[in-house]
Amino acid sequence: MILTGCEIIRQWELGRIRISDFDLEAVTTNSYDLRLGSTLLRYTALVLDPRKPNPYETLELGADGYTMSSGDFRLGTTHEWIGSDHYVPIIHARSGTARLGLFVHCTADLIDIGSYGRATLQLHAVLPVRLWPDMRIAQVSFWVPTGEIKLYRGKYAGSDGPRPSLAYLDAREET
Repeated sequence: MILTGCEIIRQWELGRIRISDFDLEAVTTNSYDLRLGSTLLRYTALVLDPRKPNPYETLELGADGYTMSSGDFRLGTTHEWIGSDHYVPIIHARSGTARLGLFVHCTADLIDIGSYGRATLQLHAVLPVRLWPDMRIAQVSFWVPTGEIKLYRGKYAGSDGPRPSLAYLDAREET
C-alpha cells in the first residue's frame, strides 16, 4: 500500500517520515519531489571491481550546471535528508526527468527502513542532458511494510552526499 500525498504530510507532521527542508509544494498525489544536491561522483577506473574500493573524483555543480553526455554514468545525491522507521521509501525519476533521457535511480530504488541520509542517485544519461543544483529530479514514495520491522544499520547509513559502492566490504565477508 502506497501513501497518498495527504498522508505523507500527516506522517511527516507525526514524525513517522523524516524529510529535511520539508516543502508542501513538493508533495504530489502519492510522492514527494526530491531535488538534486550540488555534488556528483565520477568513477575514474576503466574497470570497476566489486572486491576493492574503486577510485573516483567528485564534481561540484556550479551556477552553469553540468552536462552529462549520452552514455555517462554519475552518482548524485538528493538535497534532502530522507528516511522512516515506519515506511519503505522508494525513489523514482520524475516523469519530466525521464522524458529527457535521464535514468535517475537505475536499479537500487529501495531505501531500507531506518536508513536516513541524502540518498545516492545512480544517474545514467541516454541523451545529453544538463543538470542543475536543486533541480527537481526524483520523487520518493512511501510504502507500508508487512511483518516485523528491523531497522537498517548498514554501511550506507547516514550518507551525506553521493556514496561510492562499498560492495568490497561484502566481498570481504564472503571470503
